[in-house]
Amino acid sequence: MWNEEDYVERAIRAAEDECQRLVGLGEIADYELVIVDDCSTDRTPEIADAIAAADPHVRVVHHPVNRGLGGSIKTGFDSVRGDVVLYTDADLPFEMLELGRALRVLRHYEADMVSAYRLDRTGEGPRRAVYSFVYNSLVQVLFGTRVRDINFAFKLVRRKVLEAARPVSEGSFIDAELVIRAQRMGFHIVQIGVDYFPRTRGISTLSSPAVIRRMLTEMRELRSDLAALGPAER
Repeated sequence: MWNEEDYVERAIRAAEDECQRLVGLGEIADYELVIVDDCSTDRTPEIADAIAAADPHVRVVHHPVNRGLGGSIKTGFDSVRGDVVLYTDADLPFEMLELGRALRVLRHYEADMVSAYRLDRTGEGPRRAVYSFVYNSLVQVLFGTRVRDINFAFKLVRRKVLEAARPVSEGSFIDAELVIRAQRMGFHIVQIGVDYFPRTRGISTLSSPAVIRRMLTEMRELRSDLAALGPAER
């Protein structure tokens, strides 16, 4: 989370409600919610720390400097302790009830990762939709991916995938990098469609020129790294 004071409580409450429901159904044994505060300058750190102080299921990791989306996701990956990890953005881009469906797909189809795509993207505006179409097409052509909407922040991943794939991107390319590395290593990826809810509070920076330039740079660097990447031990 970076400057998400308007979302932090809502996001944690939604995740907690769904996790408690899944515990009650016997779908999961326990859960933890890890908030990565990416050196926010608003009240996000204060709010997050207060939530964690009142709830042992919540942990907060603070960055002393801003590291961007990729750096924050890597910090989350390094901090989690569960066997299965869902990562997402703070702005609740999907209904958290989808987690239960994704867990069932992961189990019944013996998948290593469930990657969601947005069923209707009109809410994000025409410019973002065009950017996303071009970006997804570019990734598919350059890396041979079969995953649509590759940067959508809904990926349910077995921990063994995170330990094997080890993405290195510090920017927003990390979503694609994780999928590309997992696919190259032979992990089984299943896709599901979900309803999309665009941000209604705060500001998204994912379409800024600086973010796009960084994604293209990391894309180029990954192409050279993949030559040495082989199948993972299963």
